[in-house]
Formats: sequence, C-alpha cells, structure tokens
Amino acid sequence: MKPVPHATSLRRAPIQRRSAERLTRILDACADLLDEVGYDDLSTRAVAQRAGVPIGSVYRFFGNKRQMADALAQRNLERYTERVTARLEETGDGGWRVAMDTVLDEYLAMKRTAPGFSLVDFGNQIPVGTRHSEPNHRVADRLTDLLSGYLDRTPDEDLRRTFLIAVETADTLVHLAFRVAPEGDEKIIEEARELLRAYLARVLD
Repeated sequence: MKPVPHATSLRRAPIQRRSAERLTRILDACADLLDEVGYDDLSTRAVAQRAGVPIGSVYRFFGNKRQMADALAQRNLERYTERVTARLEETGDGGWRVAMDTVLDEYLAMKRTAPGFSLVDFGNQIPVGTRHSEPNHRVADRLTDLLSGYLDRTPDEDLRRTFLIAVETADTLVHLAFRVAPEGDEKIIEEARELLRAYLARVLD
C-alpha cells in the first residue's frame, strides 16, 4: 500500500486497511486535480467525485482543501525520502557527491512526474498549513537524519544548517529552472548542481 501522511495532518487517522485505501484515493484525486484545475479551483466535492467516495469521507479526514493539500505535501516528503533511501542503498558508499546528486535527481524526477507536485511539492508552493511549518526546514531535517549515517557525520546543528542552506538554494534554483522551461532548464539545473557542489565541498570535504 502507498504511504499515507502522519496522523498529525489528519482530522482522524485511518485505522483499518479500507480506510487507509480510501485516504490514498482521496490524496491521489487531489493531486490529479491540482494538475488539471489548479489550487484556486480545487474543491473537496470535486476530489470526492474523482476519488469515488462520499463527500463525508473527505471531511472525515480534512476540514478543507488547505488541510488536504498539506497532507499531500507530507505524503510527497515521505515518498521522496523513500526514493532517496532506495537509491542510496543501490549506490553503496559513494560519498557526499553521490548523495547530493541522488537527492537532487530524485527531486527533479518527482517534479517532472509526480501528480500535483509542481504546485504542492513539500508544501511551499501554495498557502498550505501555517508559516511555521517551514517546509524546507522539514526537508533539511529529514535529509540530515537520513544522510548523517551515510556520510558518517554527526547530525548536529552545523550539519542541519548546512543542509538547510543547500535545500533553500536548490529549491530556489530548481523553481527558476521550471519557470524557464516546462521540464526544467538543463543549464540552470547544472549551474545549481555546480553551486551546491562548491558549497558542500567547503563543509563536507
């Protein structure tokens, strides 16, 4: 079964398998409709119809579309973490440069293929949640916890700050690349990659 968001993003956490599957269908429908109509025209009723569930099922989990989009962002982060973890297990001990390429490549892959990701990604494209949720902080914390063992580094505040700066930089430049070209301008992406390598080399070498 595909992962669902943590219970903290939901009115009620799914307990039974059928309930979890229904939640997955709701979030899948939300993601598809975001691509088709955008956030402003997204509605809980349309999501319910697309998912093939009663409108009450949507409100069982979410009070409004904002909460639904935030849950989708959390699911995106879970899936992203799984993809990065799987890739790193395949590559073995390749050092921080391999890890950085993996982190960036998987983000680009989701940007190009994951439904709804271009609007929501990890929560910073549309006004989901509150300002204090700070999606890039969540991503940086997740990467710190994930990569510290791989890099044989202590997951201290210095490493968290390093990854936060790298995530903020990559986020800005990748969004620029996708504003310039629908699939992401390759020259901008390569410049972003070189910039990240130069910064991280100073800290991680």
